[in-house]
Amino acid sequence: MTVYFIGAGPGAADLITLRGATLLSQCSTCLYAGSLVPAEMLEHCPPDATLINTAKMPLSQIIEHIVSADRSGHDVARLHSGDPSLYSAVAEQVRLLEQHGVAYQIVPGVPAFSAAAAALGQELTVPGVGQSLLITRVSTLSTDMPKGEQLAELARTGVTMALHLAAHQADQITDALGPHYGLDCPVAVVAYASRDNQQIIRCALRELPGRLAQADIRRTAVIFVGKVLAAEHFPDSYLYSSARMTKLRDDDVSS
Repeated sequence: MTVYFIGAGPGAADLITLRGATLLSQCSTCLYAGSLVPAEMLEHCPPDATLINTAKMPLSQIIEHIVSADRSGHDVARLHSGDPSLYSAVAEQVRLLEQHGVAYQIVPGVPAFSAAAAALGQELTVPGVGQSLLITRVSTLSTDMPKGEQLAELARTGVTMALHLAAHQADQITDALGPHYGLDCPVAVVAYASRDNQQIIRCALRELPGRLAQADIRRTAVIFVGKVLAAEHFPDSYLYSSARMTKLRDDDVSS
């Protein structure tokens, strides 16, 4: 038997991957966070599947349910919002399942930052402007940032940032990034990306605290910071350039 950690995507029920939906339809037990995973996604589950909402469960109880289902001969779907590789709390679950000898697989999902960029109609890597994306968050009472990963230190790189789980600390973000990016640096915020209640804000870094407070955005948001958000004058990529097309034709002739 296998436990499948399935990325449910950013919120829209139809953004689960084909693989994820197929596995959901084959698992006799499904554990999901009801506060984050849309109820429509559970329609992929078998009609007689055991559905367990873990929104208010401690880790120990979640593991008990998974191990019990595994021992009963059930394949288990563990639905996580976004993609399991980012801020999903999969690591501690996997550690405990390995102690119990329970087999597992991780099924990727559409990450929140990808859905947010799509909502903006925005490519995050623009030729000549920015070719890197730094995905990070801010320290909280529950999760402190490791040494060397404080926001002000990461900001020294100057690369485009995608900040998760940080909308409630807009003042701290502005203070940490302002000296390195400039207070006029463009910012884009997407809350509840891909959902019916999606919100988008574009502003300068100096305006971020006020704009988030005005829109009452405090959670479930991705904050992008960087010059690529307002890039207008930049070279075309080499991928579709006439120079590359000529080279490809010449290579075909020579071969």
